[in-house]
Order: sequence, then structure tokens, then C-alpha cells
Amino acid sequence: MSLPTALPAWHSLDRLATQAQPHLRELLAEPGRAERLTWSTAGLTLDASRQRLTPAIEQALLELAAQSGLADRREAMFRGDAINTTEDRPVLHVALRGGESGGPWGNQIHAQVQRELDRVCRFAEEVRAGTARGHANDAFTDVVNIGIGGSDLGPRMAADALAHLASDAVRVHYVSNPDAWALWSVLRGLDARRTLFIVSSKTFTTQETLTNAASARHWLADNGVPADAIAKHLVAITATPAKSAELGYDPERTFLFWDWVGGRYSLWSSLGLPLAIGIGAAAFRQLLAGGRAMDEHFQHAPLAENLPVRLALHGVWNRNFLRMPTQLIASYASRLVRFVPFVQQMDMESNGKRMQLDGTEAAVDTGPIVWGGLGIDGQHAYFQLVHQGRHALPVDFIGVQSEDTPLPLAGAHHAVVNLNLRAQAQAMALGRTLQETEAQLLQDGADAETAHALAPHRQFPGDIPSHILWLDRLDPERLGALIALYEHKVFCQAAIWNINAFDQWGVELGKTMAKALERAGG
Repeated sequence: MSLPTALPAWHSLDRLATQAQPHLRELLAEPGRAERLTWSTAGLTLDASRQRLTPAIEQALLELAAQSGLADRREAMFRGDAINTTEDRPVLHVALRGGESGGPWGNQIHAQVQRELDRVCRFAEEVRAGTARGHANDAFTDVVNIGIGGSDLGPRMAADALAHLASDAVRVHYVSNPDAWALWSVLRGLDARRTLFIVSSKTFTTQETLTNAASARHWLADNGVPADAIAKHLVAITATPAKSAELGYDPERTFLFWDWVGGRYSLWSSLGLPLAIGIGAAAFRQLLAGGRAMDEHFQHAPLAENLPVRLALHGVWNRNFLRMPTQLIASYASRLVRFVPFVQQMDMESNGKRMQLDGTEAAVDTGPIVWGGLGIDGQHAYFQLVHQGRHALPVDFIGVQSEDTPLPLAGAHHAVVNLNLRAQAQAMALGRTLQETEAQLLQDGADAETAHALAPHRQFPGDIPSHILWLDRLDPERLGALIALYEHKVFCQAAIWNINAFDQWGVELGKTMAKALERAGG
């Protein structure tokens, strides 16, 4: 494909970015703007009316998508072509979402995925029902997932998001950091006879995970589990079952995934086992169905109405042409508390690249710095910088339109939360001029001199671009669609920037150095 800067649409966008553009106050006054810039699918609605877009910019962005070969790369991924060029692998997390037929990647992969999914779901239900037992024939009351990166962030995030579905009989815990306190703070309240450890590692060589796993085995032995029965308290999830077998993991309790699944895209695989135990196999399959619904939309919807494509194009406009190096994500659903670190890994590990597909250095900025958290909390912290700081940045607001918390006044809580979401999006877009601020101070009772002195401190420039992304409810299907939406957004931006979103050599360098220092006794 052509380099991004060689594309005619790139030059058009460059020209548009240097021209004076209307403030969002003017743009939002356009009749029909909200309807024209709002799209829905799979229980999600994307409102882009507060992005700094004119029809000319929109058209140029859509031309950029077409000229960059995005549609061809999308089809190559769904066919199972080896689009991860540095590792010569296909990228088939979409295959993990299942479906009734083999899909374009073929019946063999489909059969492997379905077989492992059935094993995961069956074992999850056995643990939940108490029929999977430890060495002394006790049912498990606690499951501890040991993994890091994609082996932790995905299932942990989804477990929080779907906490209302959690089992009363089995508690699921997550440990990622090898700091001893992280493991001990979980283990100190558990009964070893009733505890199952899930050790998740693609290669079964991950230092942090193996350190925690070795300590867990010692804890089992120290708390009465016979050495020859420890395997009854262990589960392995890996792409290298021979390695886990060498370490004593029972093949019957070893679950597989494949090298064409990147860790940050692996929630849908057997690495979702702790989540399936927590929420149940049926709900886990619903999560996959939601991801599959977004896949179908991404593959077939016209680019102009395609949610992942739109999200990606607006991000490219903000990153490359409006010169905004970060992306703030603000969730207004507290169960999505871990969604930002999950997307942070997905986006920054995928698109934090400086080399193009041909091995030459990129001439344009690539992946943004992704950050954020719960929006209500942010309003009382870093939103000050967003409103009045010198940094220009875009925001993705994420909200849920319905409430399912079994609290008598939950509806009132929900109204406050969503009122704040809408108010922040509008305040960031419109801001408040110096004249408006001075008039407001006078109306509030300040004298003219005080109003004139304070107005500069209390004005807001506004013109901060944002999306509002609504889920009609927070359930497994909508969560699956939300995750897949961001996966495909990252893919689209990588296609436009001409980079490989599916390797992570920067992660490998630190691991290599740590092993070298360990061998040197350092």
C-alpha cells in the first residue's frame, strides 16, 4: 500500500486542518447534526456530534479509509491471511467468537475453537456446580487466576463489568503482579483444600506468572495438600501444553489457545475460563455472541456507517491533524472500572509502533497515549486540566442507558451519573466565553470590578472533541460488542498508519534483559 503521507486524502486533511474551522458551538447549532453523526448496532450507539468534523472533513476521512486499503486489510484478516507479517501469522481472534459454520478461516480452525470452548464451558460449570473437586474431594469455593497482561486484564475487566452475574458459590480472584503481597493478600483468607489455581501463560515461560505459580504450589503444600495431589488444584491455560506438562499440570486440566491469538485479544479463548467460572458458561457464550455481532457489522456495514471505522477515523483526525497525542476514556459505569487499562494495553501495545510494514520508519504519529478511568471520579481530579489546561485532547465518554443494580434508589443514582456524563460532554464542547462568564458572575451577585477580575479565571475555551458511546444495558452481549468495537478501531488505525498492530517486540525486550540479568546473578 502507499505510505499515509502519499495519499491524496492525507494532503486534503492537512489542508483542512490548517484552515480556520468552526468552533463546536457553531457545529452543534447545525440542524440535524446529532442525527447525522449518530450510529447504532449490537446494542451500542455512537454519538459523534461533538467531534470537530465538518462535511468536508468527514468526506476526506472516508476517502483516506478507502485509499489506505482498509477494506482489503479487513478482508485479509477475516480470511486468515498472515497479516502479522513480522511473525508470519494470521490474526484470528475473530474466529474465537464462534458461529455455526467454519467461517472463512476454515473448518479445521472452527473445530479446534469449538472443541476448546466446549471444554472450557463444561469445566466452568463443573467448578460452579461443585463436581470438579480437590484432592480431599472438597468442592472449590475459590479460584485464583494467575496471569499477566492479556492473561489477566481481559478476564479481570469483564469479571468486574459483569459482577452482577457472579456465582455465590465460587469466588474468583486475580493475581498478576509478582510482588509477594499481591499473592499473599489473596491467599491469606483462603482454604487450600478448596482452592483452585488457574495458571495462564501463552508460552509457560513468563517470569512473573511462573514466580507466582511456584509460590502458589508451595502454599498448597504448606497447607496440607500432598505433593502427589497438588495437580488436582491446578489448571493450565497455554499455547504450549508440552511446557505445562513438564511442570506437572494434568493434560485433562490443561486448556489450549493458539499462536494466532495475541494476548491482548485472547479474552474470547480459553483464557476466559476464570470469567466463565465467575459468570457461568451461558453468559460467557453471550459475550462471544456480542463480539460476533460487532464483527459482522464491521465486516459488512458501509464505511460511512461503520462504528469501528468511524471511531478510528475520528481518532486519526484528532491524532494526526489536530495534533492531540492522548486519548482520554471516561466511563460513567462503575462496573467498567477496568475498561480503560484493558483498552490501554490493547491500543498502546498494538499501535505503539514506529516502523511501517516495510521496515521503514513511520513519517506520521501512530498510536495515542490512552488513559482515563471512571468519569465521575475524574470530574473531581484531572478534568480540571481537560477544561482549562494547555493540553488539547479528545474524550470517549462511555455510559449505560439502563440500570440493573438491586438498590431501592438505584434509579436516582443512575440519573445523577448520566446527567453528569451529558453535562461534561456539553461543557467540554461549548465552553464558556469571557463575556458569558462575566455576565454570569454579575447575575450571581458579583460587583462589576470583581466580575471583570474573576472572569478570565472562570472562562472555558471549550471546543474539546468527544464521542459519547452508549450501551443500552451492561450485559455480556453488549460488553462483547464494546470490546470488539475497540479491537476493530485499533485495527483500522493500524491499517491507515501502515503498521503491524499484532506484534509486540517492545514487550519482549524487557523480558529478555530480565532473563539475562537473572542468569548473571543480578
